[in-house]
Amino acid sequence: MRPLPVVKCVTNDIRVPADAEWVLEGYFDARGHVEPEGPYGEFLGYYGALKRNPVFHLTAITRRRDALFQTSSIGGRAPELHRHRAAQRVRTRIDDLARARNCIREPIAVYATTSSGGMFNVRVALRQRVPGEARNAIVACLGALANIKNVFVVDADIDIFSDAQMDWAMATRFQPDRDLIVLAGMRTLPLDPSLTSGRVGAKAGFDLTWPFGTAERLERACPSHPRFDDKRFSSVEAALAGWRKILCRADGCRGQSRRPRDCAPRLIGCARRQVSIATPKGVT
Repeated sequence: MRPLPVVKCVTNDIRVPADAEWVLEGYFDARGHVEPEGPYGEFLGYYGALKRNPVFHLTAITRRRDALFQTSSIGGRAPELHRHRAAQRVRTRIDDLARARNCIREPIAVYATTSSGGMFNVRVALRQRVPGEARNAIVACLGALANIKNVFVVDADIDIFSDAQMDWAMATRFQPDRDLIVLAGMRTLPLDPSLTSGRVGAKAGFDLTWPFGTAERLERACPSHPRFDDKRFSSVEAALAGWRKILCRADGCRGQSRRPRDCAPRLIGCARRQVSIATPKGVT
């Protein structure tokens, strides 16, 4: 490993990376948190409170000749697109997955929704080996980060990255009197706008898994979509040319004689289904 090249600052003796894009030199006011600051738009989509912060006195700015200044947005009307929340989501997933592996045998995936700040709402998919693992996952995630507020645990057949599947699991596998866990008096993030006072609040766990050992009591297999593997035609006219063969195969008549006028509606519908998607230009 090569040593990191460093240089001395202009206005103090601190050493900084020699290839740093920007270097801001200065010092903090000795009086501490004295200057009112804010309110600013926060990553949860609301303005934060006015608060007192330290004062930084800038003494010098140095930079590369072709310096880049990279930043990220925080507030706004599209919270799911913010880089800050996306970065926060990665951290949440790493921490929660590490905790989950310590308390359950087969975690499948962990996902923190970007719209909840990348931390407030966490989804966990697992394959339960023994009773109680879903509850263990809930407690582990709530204890991994103070900012996590709600944890949703589902079985391995649910795609936690799909809002529709999560909604389906909530609607069909969750009983509030049996599967809801509420913990009061927990440390939370002060920026949570739902808090009315103080720094403590409640956290919730939603067990959206089947009760252990009961998953097979319902038939959940879905048939595949119907497919047409026979010959395709470039136009309706070409399909109509072989109408008797197409019609017999479509309605199961197996070569029985039928009058064309009785079969016309079924014939047209079947022929249109056989027209290739790649219809030549000019054919309607």
